[in-house]
Amino acid sequence: MFAFLEGNLVYKSPSMLHLLAGGVGYEIHITLQTFSKIQHLDTCLLWMHLQIREDAWVLYGFADEQERQTFRQLLNINGVGAATARIILSSLTPEELERAVSTEDAKTLERVKGIGSKTAQRIILELKGKLQIDKNSSSNTTKIHNTIEQDALIALVNLGINKVAAENALNKIDGIASLTIEEIIKQALRLI
Repeated sequence: MFAFLEGNLVYKSPSMLHLLAGGVGYEIHITLQTFSKIQHLDTCLLWMHLQIREDAWVLYGFADEQERQTFRQLLNINGVGAATARIILSSLTPEELERAVSTEDAKTLERVKGIGSKTAQRIILELKGKLQIDKNSSSNTTKIHNTIEQDALIALVNLGINKVAAENALNKIDGIASLTIEEIIKQALRLI
């Protein structure tokens, strides 16, 4: 339902924030990783995940798409709910989680609050080979804040362009702020 939200940060804590976007205030649950990236910002763009429960609609926000995708993969594991997935991603970066899964390092996962040996083994078993962490994604994603640039990135990805390649092309365009979205997309396609 929500791909991302961009707006003013009205309230920030290590586990939750209030984002004013389009005249609406959203209460968004976040990880410590996301908090560390946005804590000094006044405005930000967050990649969203909406969880609909019987008693509430809960928004989870992430500073980059990679963390959101990892969160969603964790939710697909039997016995791992949103609270547990958020704790895992507050304790480990997506890269650290991928390393623990690929090396079958259950001890690293067991150090996360609430994760026992059975759950750690289940996470390793179910995520093995599924976590493809792009080492450059988080650094490139933070460079693109402008709405037109973000729209261009989404358009390029929807055209089937690899997200990292699209971000790299957008970062190479000179004078991007003065271009229309169509001009940005055309130039990015030439650079890919």
